[in-house]
Amino acid sequence: MLKNKMAVVDIETTGNAAKKGDRMIQIAIVVLENNEIVDQYSSFINPHQPIPPFIEELTGINDQMVKNAPSFHEIAREIVERLEGAVFVAHNVHFDLPFVQNELQESGYAEWKGPVIDTVELARVLLPTTDSFKLSDLTNQFALFHDRPHQADSDAWATACLLQHFIEKLEKLPLVTIEKMSQLSVHLKSDISQLLTSMIAVKRHAMPNLPPDIEVIRGIALKREDNMDVLSPSEHSLKRDWSALLEKAFPAYEKREAQLSMIHQVQSAIEHQRHLAIEAGTGVGKTMAYLLPAAFYAMQHKRVVVSTQTVQLQEQIIQKEAKWLNEIFHHKLQIALLKSRRHYLHIFKFEQSLAEEEAQYDVVLTKMQVLTWLTETTTGDVDELNLTSGGRLFWNRIRHDGWFLGEEKDPWKKRDFYLRAVNKANMAQIIVTNHAMLVHDAVRKQKLIPDHHLLIVDEAHHFEDTCRAQWGKQLDYMNLKYIIGQLGAPDQDLLVGRMNRLVKELALVEGIVHLSEDSIATVAAEADTSFQILTGLFRNFATIRQGRQKFSLSIDRDIVQTSEWRAATYAFERLLSSMKQIDRCLQANLDQVKKSNSRLTDYQKVLSEEIYSFLLEWSEWITAVRAFFLKQEDDVVVWLDGDLRSLPGSLSLTSRRIHVDQQMKEHFFSKESCVILTSATLTVNDSFDYFLNGLGIPLDLIDCSVQPSPFKYDKAVRLMVPKDLPDIKSVSQQEYIEMITDHLIAMGQATKGRMLVLFTSHEMLRNTYDLMKDSGLMEDFVLMAQGITTGSRSKLTRNFQRFDKAILFGTSSFWEGVDIPGEDLSCLVIVRLPFSPPDEPLTKAQSENVKKRGGNPFLSVSLPKAIIRFRQGFGRLIRHETDRGLIVVFDRRLLTTSYGSHFLSSIPDVRLEERDLNSIVDEIEQWL
Repeated sequence: MLKNKMAVVDIETTGNAAKKGDRMIQIAIVVLENNEIVDQYSSFINPHQPIPPFIEELTGINDQMVKNAPSFHEIAREIVERLEGAVFVAHNVHFDLPFVQNELQESGYAEWKGPVIDTVELARVLLPTTDSFKLSDLTNQFALFHDRPHQADSDAWATACLLQHFIEKLEKLPLVTIEKMSQLSVHLKSDISQLLTSMIAVKRHAMPNLPPDIEVIRGIALKREDNMDVLSPSEHSLKRDWSALLEKAFPAYEKREAQLSMIHQVQSAIEHQRHLAIEAGTGVGKTMAYLLPAAFYAMQHKRVVVSTQTVQLQEQIIQKEAKWLNEIFHHKLQIALLKSRRHYLHIFKFEQSLAEEEAQYDVVLTKMQVLTWLTETTTGDVDELNLTSGGRLFWNRIRHDGWFLGEEKDPWKKRDFYLRAVNKANMAQIIVTNHAMLVHDAVRKQKLIPDHHLLIVDEAHHFEDTCRAQWGKQLDYMNLKYIIGQLGAPDQDLLVGRMNRLVKELALVEGIVHLSEDSIATVAAEADTSFQILTGLFRNFATIRQGRQKFSLSIDRDIVQTSEWRAATYAFERLLSSMKQIDRCLQANLDQVKKSNSRLTDYQKVLSEEIYSFLLEWSEWITAVRAFFLKQEDDVVVWLDGDLRSLPGSLSLTSRRIHVDQQMKEHFFSKESCVILTSATLTVNDSFDYFLNGLGIPLDLIDCSVQPSPFKYDKAVRLMVPKDLPDIKSVSQQEYIEMITDHLIAMGQATKGRMLVLFTSHEMLRNTYDLMKDSGLMEDFVLMAQGITTGSRSKLTRNFQRFDKAILFGTSSFWEGVDIPGEDLSCLVIVRLPFSPPDEPLTKAQSENVKKRGGNPFLSVSLPKAIIRFRQGFGRLIRHETDRGLIVVFDRRLLTTSYGSHFLSSIPDVRLEERDLNSIVDEIEQWL
């Protein structure tokens, strides 16, 4: 047991910066000894300045509560006594400590100089798979339901309880893991090394046995591999009584006719070997509706592949539906998750990285996270980890890229995560993968996905775009500079320097080509020159619009004939030549190293594998440069994207095929005897034509069906359009933003937050967000905006649900995949109909192609795309049967144009109401 005295501190303040005059309004200290709470102290503090409304909303602490509280100097001695001889612990210690230091100094006490531990940093190390390291999320995870989050006494107690959990977890970790962590921890930002040193002393004295599910191999502790029982698929006696089977899986099962109908249709398609496109509205239960008949088919020695667009749905199938299916099939069904190699840890590479002297913070933190993770993971899949951006870069060094020297040379072969995933997939009856891997694998010579008899494509409205992305190319300045930077100079401990050292250690002479510093400098200079020329072209030809910073420029025939494009082509040809020279040199040297593989040390083997991984990526860059400048294809659209504020850094060159229908037909719909395509949004105006035309499926080979949502939208949803907003095309964007801001402020106050606002442009989102912030009318509200407030989509969504009075602004990915059930989301605002900008390169190219064939680009391209997106946005509001709320569409084109009816006919039957703002606000207050 550790005997350190720990003083767990939490404070509430008037703002974020002690040096700018913000002051404490509350402090709490919880003292632990022997990992037990022995003392708790808390006090409000008079800051002698007003508490901002946002802080009052966040903490519940107001000016009245601190009016008669002591000043800090009156309680300073009590604080000092509790801190004396302790380790200062806080959740984000680098926020709390400066405030305490500042107040101590102003009260005449010496600056506190003891050791500190940051429980955020400790959580990152010990909980590497946790989604969020916020205190409230961690306390929920450990069921620490403190009654007043964001008040210091409650938060300090919760942090102390977390610390107890972390120390208990350290006590359970194997000694070898903690010893390796201890060597790394001296480079962390807080004094976790002292905690680990104490723990090592305790463990060495007690010498506990390894937990039964842990084994130590080559000095690294890992979770023991699950026994992979090979099950023999056999004929089963289960009857296809779908309701009874679903009732068996779900104790609270309620019969849904749409789900049963979908099950019968999927079963029929499988039996008759027909393709099937089936739209299943929210609440149908489509995942089980396709998995259940697929499982029956799989049990007859017929392998099934299920592909999804999102990791979230993949994980859901493995974590939830797979378990339910196994209940139904008496655990006779094997379901495996398969991703591309690069998702999996290469343990040999990681093992050797531990021997390197490395002080870079993100690398050290990631190594410690992986050490913890190896005692927990059975998959080695990076998607389980919550890494920093720097940690993601380090992952590129330790990820799997196959083997250059052959898997038999890898001492970890028997524990290799990638081979384990492939073996599971080969033995599984159902394989769950993702669209990107499925599409990439389709064109590989050596397939990773085993032969199968049925393909199910969920979230199928993304399938065409995924094919475009996977079969297209991208070339961007920042990533090119990063990979060139990995080469380093010959005298640096980077790729070229390591290669030179490897050649020297092996005393290789024959066939060796030494890369000079000049050749590496040349490739870097050529990359700079090439993108500088593209920058000039971008500035000259992009249509600059006031108020916007990000633009796209189509590289059409007119651009290709300019002197600027010719200059760029010559520059990239020189770059390509330099890159190929480096490729030949490294490859030649690596081939010579391979001939000496019988005498390579482990470190030399791993170094060879790292260089091999680099060359795989380097060759992809060579292929991309060649595709853009030497081997341009017909039916391909190419464009430049850039942000005027950061050129050439933001420049990227992208190519996409205008049509992928023939390739999709060849790789999927001709080869597969049965493909099931499903999503909540496949139709436009009750027709599958738009969806099917893009996929290249002959209409006589596919059946189509719609299973509507069972939700009663007419009773759960009010759909409104403000009559006092102008038509979006009749005023300037700035005027329009000012008007919608007034509406959003009034509506936000009426809904008390709980509002999601969807935009089609980030510029409009930012301008609206800024106006609302600056209005002074939303100080009681928490405003969160994609691309402005830090955090991923899921993190922003969680934070939105945490606050009572919150408004969330989103664009792009927020139109779908956001799931906020219940009262947390009561009002959805769609600012404008989600048409792609007419100058968006792919849309523009598709439109021109339709025009050439005598068609109507608006009806064939722009309108169907917008309707699918509108339907996705509409679906954000009602996620469960008991949900209710309002949808307000600010874009009056829904009413004033002939095509507005197409949007309305593509969503559930809800009456559209046209009202002025005051009436909308009144209705909101009554409805909610």
